[in-house]
Amino acid sequence: MSDGWLWMTAEALGHGIGRGEIDARELTEVYLAAIESHPQATGIYARVTADRARAEAAAAADRAAAGLRRGPLDGVPIAWKDLFDTAGIATEAGSALLAGRVPDRDAPVVAAATRAGLVCLGKTHMTELAFSGLGLNPVTATPPNINDPDLAPGGSSSGSAAAVAFGVAAAAIGSDTAGSVRIPAAWNDLVGLKTTHGLLSLDGVVPLRPAFDTVGPLARSVADATLLLHALGGPSLDLGGAGVGGAALLVLDDPEALPAREEPAGAFEAAVAWIAAAGARITRAAVPAVSEALRLWPTVAAPEAYGVWRDTIEARPELMFDRILARFRSGKDILAADYVVALRALDVARAAWREATAAYDAVLLPTTANLPPNLERLFAEADHFTAENLLALRNPGLANLLGLPAVTLPCGTPSCGVMLFGKPFGEAALLRIAAGVERVLAA
Repeated sequence: MSDGWLWMTAEALGHGIGRGEIDARELTEVYLAAIESHPQATGIYARVTADRARAEAAAAADRAAAGLRRGPLDGVPIAWKDLFDTAGIATEAGSALLAGRVPDRDAPVVAAATRAGLVCLGKTHMTELAFSGLGLNPVTATPPNINDPDLAPGGSSSGSAAAVAFGVAAAAIGSDTAGSVRIPAAWNDLVGLKTTHGLLSLDGVVPLRPAFDTVGPLARSVADATLLLHALGGPSLDLGGAGVGGAALLVLDDPEALPAREEPAGAFEAAVAWIAAAGARITRAAVPAVSEALRLWPTVAAPEAYGVWRDTIEARPELMFDRILARFRSGKDILAADYVVALRALDVARAAWREATAAYDAVLLPTTANLPPNLERLFAEADHFTAENLLALRNPGLANLLGLPAVTLPCGTPSCGVMLFGKPFGEAALLRIAAGVERVLAA
């Protein structure tokens, strides 16, 4: 057994299992021991599923011995955000409102991953009911940030990011409604993939806004994210020969609609310079659909979330973190007619975006316009919480508003990411460009 396994990519671990150099049972025991001994594990994992993990690892080891592996990640241990249903295991979505909720079956994405041989280490903490991009949760736990324990981890897939960043999972699965995979991935220096809405099943996933919810991986590499996408029920993609030479990339340049603070903006511009030096064709322009989508956001975001959760919330509102409760309740007074008008206008904005960006292979912008804010101040100042949350969500939330796949990559500056938008259901092309960008930024 080797603690070095804890820091390998999921792809490399899978190759090791396939070559007979790593035993899946030993690998799982290394991860379970790391969780047990980690001083911050209780702030990362809501619950550890050791019995399930050991049974799945034993089956994977037997398949490897018989030459019957189910795929390149068969036997690799991962973590799941605590809103994916798991049979016989509590799934509470970070909320006391759902305490004791135990599903009787796995969500289809969990079942697909299990069929692919992935080992379930447990369920990770998250923002309450997934309705914030900062990652604070005084109801259950606030996971740590890998770069500074005094800073927010990013949310809502906060524990999933922490599990990978702190070496207590090889990869993790989260959900993304307005940046909830990409914000914690960026703030913890990981790769995070938001899939196109509808690509992966949402059945058995505790909802926030079903019209915008998506499922996606948090990982150490684009290759890992690509393999995990397939294991979750998505397409099988080939990254061989991926690069940025000759790629047509649009840098979304709209300082009025998308202002960014100095450090994330500087890290992003440095990344763009490296990408251009590697042969990408960079164009800078604003796209009017961005301002229109952002204008519509307040009208389309909270009403659906409040409609899904109103009866549950209002039966016991005292159980909720007041900041999250306020976010839900902000949707209660928006008229149904205004909501419908906004959705129709959003369809027009989506069409305008597709026309304006059709000639480009991907669109680039900073993953977040801000760095992780200080936890103490976020808890102390409600207005600061609101402002930082909305700023964190703005850039990544555009992909959800516009119906796009998106991926964030670390760019060499702690807690700063570069984000690429692709075309709807264009994950294959997006991930190939992202793999090329990853190679450039890692050079």
